[in-house]
Amino acid sequence: MGYITLRSQSLTLDQQLPGRTTAYQVAEVRPQVSGVIQKRLFEEGAEVNAGDPLYQIDDRLYRAEVRNAQANLARARATAQSSQLTIQRIEKLATVKAVSEQEHDEARARHQESQAAVASAEAALQSAQINLDYALIRAPISGRTGRSSVTAGALVTANQAQTLTTIRQLDPIYVDLTQSHRQLQQLREAWSSGQLEQVSDDEARVVLALEDGTVYRHAGRMQFSEYAVDESTNSVTLRALFPNPDGDLLPGMFVRARLPEGTRDNTILVPQKALVRDPRGNGFVWVIRADNTLERRAVTAPRAVGSDWLVTEGLSDGERIVVDGMQRAQPEMPVTPTSQDPGNNANTASSPKSGK
Repeated sequence: MGYITLRSQSLTLDQQLPGRTTAYQVAEVRPQVSGVIQKRLFEEGAEVNAGDPLYQIDDRLYRAEVRNAQANLARARATAQSSQLTIQRIEKLATVKAVSEQEHDEARARHQESQAAVASAEAALQSAQINLDYALIRAPISGRTGRSSVTAGALVTANQAQTLTTIRQLDPIYVDLTQSHRQLQQLREAWSSGQLEQVSDDEARVVLALEDGTVYRHAGRMQFSEYAVDESTNSVTLRALFPNPDGDLLPGMFVRARLPEGTRDNTILVPQKALVRDPRGNGFVWVIRADNTLERRAVTAPRAVGSDWLVTEGLSDGERIVVDGMQRAQPEMPVTPTSQDPGNNANTASSPKSGK
């Protein structure tokens, strides 16, 4: 009857979590002034840099408003200069009591009023210049453009609901992962009880598997864990950040991430074929005692690790468990053990009694 000898080991555990990719930044481009689109200045789907021109709105009206504001500012400054000269003359006359106090006060008020008019004209010119600048719609962030919803000749209005295009920054890119609240609680309990040691910052990286099972060649790092539980799914969201220099990851892709949990010492792993579950789901294995008789041993195996079961209770280092021929196994049954440990093909017949 084939067996293996259990060896405890230190094991870094991880979780397989489902998730979806999310753009690092998303900007919905809308006009901030009204007018007719003269031309589109970018290729749909192309990479753009922050500040690159995207659309040109007919700006003749806004240029006229700028010139009008410049003329008003020049008029206000001329009036302010005239009032400045007037107040200077009146102040000289006031020193020799050649003008009344009322005339002096009125001249001072007119001068202050003219200065306020200059400030107002400067603000109006600045506002007109901003509107003129808005007539050339620029990219607010760097990223890849989507399709354009308008063409040349379309009338757009300031702050309209419809977006002209959307820019998404994809390098780096976020992956939002979902973990059940119960799993998170179990993980924290394992840490607090000393069953697990938290991985170091150098080890806290995330490996990604794509929809077809291939492993994404760039590793990511955890950014944060949501501090709220989704009421509909009883889960929390984890966010990881991945480099995406070649654009292989696109927003909305379904992926699976391998997330390190921690390190467990004195771990016992049992091949999945060696563990049997009864109708109630309780697990057990067949253990070969020192006298080469079988013992049915109940074990606790809460999770799978690759092709093995992680056993937390019921087994210890150095014990022999049956991995082949267990179909005819019975308690107290004598057996002829055959080691199937890696690198050991020698048969061990310690008992003359048959019963494989």
